[in-house]
Order: sequence, then structure tokens, then C-alpha cells
Amino acid sequence: MSNGQTITEIRRLKEDRNAVILAHNYQVPEIQDSADYVGDSLGLSRQAAETDAEVIVFCGVRFMAETAKILNPGKVVVLPDINAGCSLEESCPPDQLAQLQATNPNFYTIAYINCSAEVKKLSDIICTSGNAVRVVESAPKDRDLLFVPDENLGSWVMEQTGRPMTLWKGNCYVHTDFQRDNILRLKGLHPEAKVVVHPESLRGVRDLADIICSTEKMVNYCRDNPARQFIVVTESGIIHRMKKECPGKEFVCVPEYNVMKMPTDNCRCSECKYMKMNTLEKLRNCMRDLYPRIKLPEETMRRARLPIERMLALS
Repeated sequence: MSNGQTITEIRRLKEDRNAVILAHNYQVPEIQDSADYVGDSLGLSRQAAETDAEVIVFCGVRFMAETAKILNPGKVVVLPDINAGCSLEESCPPDQLAQLQATNPNFYTIAYINCSAEVKKLSDIICTSGNAVRVVESAPKDRDLLFVPDENLGSWVMEQTGRPMTLWKGNCYVHTDFQRDNILRLKGLHPEAKVVVHPESLRGVRDLADIICSTEKMVNYCRDNPARQFIVVTESGIIHRMKKECPGKEFVCVPEYNVMKMPTDNCRCSECKYMKMNTLEKLRNCMRDLYPRIKLPEETMRRARLPIERMLALS
């Protein structure tokens, strides 16, 4: 079956199922083009909370689909590939988090949304890369802040807010593989280009940025900035959306490793293997079969919902 036929079937199934298709910025182009909404974690969380659809089709990774289920416990939530996980999520096992929390009853736990439902239910409030600074600034002044699971995002937030925090030693393998030297080479080749960096990146990479921000703010920055070239330091899937929303501008991906051949704007070397597990065919199949479904214990959903709602109230 051709992509065109698969897309036609997806559209038919969407009507039949009364479904909404949500796609993260890192999804493959054909999935982004089939989605009702494309965005980052905060935008997708809001959409999941507001949708009237009976079925939520979440094209992203498992923790994102879990968040949609937590916010919509009565709806069917499906994920094209149930094995689409996240190295950052896996870096923070809930039992180990609970052990650390037990060492300090005064901990106020701020969890980046890139974590499991079990970690969310242990947290006081959730944040995204787009609102992490605001969340930390709003945290009680008399509490010891514990930030999980992304150490690099937490470090950047401390730089912005001046608030000390205990940082969990977790990271995203894609963003920590970006190397300062590769970006410096690209800056030499494109001296007029603006460097746009995700805060999950290492400090040495962040220091080269013209702006450090979430994926949604990256798109807005590139659209609104008069520059014509941008070096994009995040997962390369976002380039598809940037090209659509910023016509006439050039986007250069950064290679994750030290390579001799410099990349073009079509470089696919900064891909998340988990995000790319979802395909157009798997999207069609999960809508047809309403499987794989996200299922969570009622108690987990109830407890995990509270810190997410606190975040949404701030955002």
C-alpha cells in the first residue's frame, strides 16, 4: 500500500473513530502531516486535556501517551509503537527516586514531563522545557528543590533562576551527544547563522547558543527572527516543521558525532531512535485496531494527575 493510500485510510479511520491525532515535533514528516496537532510536550499536554475526541492517537513516545491517558482517563489512548520509550525516562526508576526522597522530607520534587507515570505520581509538580523556569520560580521558598530526571535542563534552570536544586543524574542520549566542536565548525561555515539550542544539551553546547529554548519556542524564534540561516541543536525531526512554517529560510542540523563530512539541512544524524519507531503504517494499524492501548492503574492516574494540573494552572 502506498503512503497516499495509507494516509487516506488514516483520514477515514479518524472520522470513524472520532479520533484526534497528536504528533510530537520529532516525528517523521508523513506523521506530522497527518496529525491534527504538532507540537512539544506542553502543547500536546494541553491538547490532550482539551480534546473532545473519543480516541487520542499519540504519535510520540510512551511517557507522552501516558500523560494523555492521565488527563483523559475515560478516553481510549493509543500509541503506534508501544516500545517507543525514552532514555531520559528510563534513567529515573521510580523506586530509586522514592529512596532519594526518603532521605529528605523537605524535598519539593519538580519532575520534567519526560518521565514515567510512576515518577509523576511521586512528584509535587511537573514541568516542560518551555515552562521549567516559571515552575521553579513558583516553587515554595522554604522547600529543598529536587529536579528530576534531566540534569542538563535542571542545570540550565538553576542558571536562569538562581535557585539551588538537587539534580537527578539523567539525560537524553540525543542531546548529550551533541559536541561543541561540531557546532563551532558549523558556525565557521555559516557565520551569519543563529544557533538554536535545546536546554537538554550540555553546558558547553548551550554556551554557544543565540537562544536556548523548547522546541515550540525554537519554531517561533526561527519564524520571527530576520536571520536566514539557523543551526538547530535538537532532534532533526523538527526541521520538517521549521521548513513549513519558515519558508525561504535554511536550517542546518548538527551531527552528534565528530564526522569529517559536514551535514546539510537534510542531515538525519541527530535522530531519536525511539521517536522514529512510529511509522505511518503503525499509525494506521493502531487506529484500525485501537491497539496498543495505554492502560494505567486508577490510583496511579489519580496521583499523577495532580502535579500535571498544577503545571497546567501555571501555564
